[in-house]
Amino acid sequence: MTVTITNAQATDLMQIMAIENAGFSAAEAASKASMAERIQQIPDTFLVAKQGVDVLGYVVGPAFDRRYLTDDLFAKSTPNATGAPYQTVLSLAVSLQHQGEGVGGQLLTALAKVARQENRQAVTLTCLKRLVPFYEANGFVNEGVSASGHAGETWYNLVLPLTD
Repeated sequence: MTVTITNAQATDLMQIMAIENAGFSAAEAASKASMAERIQQIPDTFLVAKQGVDVLGYVVGPAFDRRYLTDDLFAKSTPNATGAPYQTVLSLAVSLQHQGEGVGGQLLTALAKVARQENRQAVTLTCLKRLVPFYEANGFVNEGVSASGHAGETWYNLVLPLTD
């Protein structure tokens, strides 16, 4: 399947929100206002996979100064800090119709490329236990249970090193 990966635009918001709400519980999902803010604040690290005009999936997260995500990152977006050593993933989601087609892996690869261009040390995220094998298959290392209390779930810290 031919997929184009580009920076998210405000015109993509409705499709992004449909994917977000289908892929996450109400407690986990970002609000429409929060996603719009992310498109505005961190467009260089908010990537969408498209086939024509259809958004198949997206990945988004700010550059950060710590190895592991903190819950406040989900609440308020700020522009990416120059020189921040870590690229976070707040959300990676693929439409239900296109899961299992490699779209998520392509998005992670594209975000890692952006992070390398910015000389970041690693890509870092938290995920639920059932998703750990997916991230490990994409080169991430499980570094254990996260301190996050987001949505009342147990999260795991996964890190993709970008330097040898």
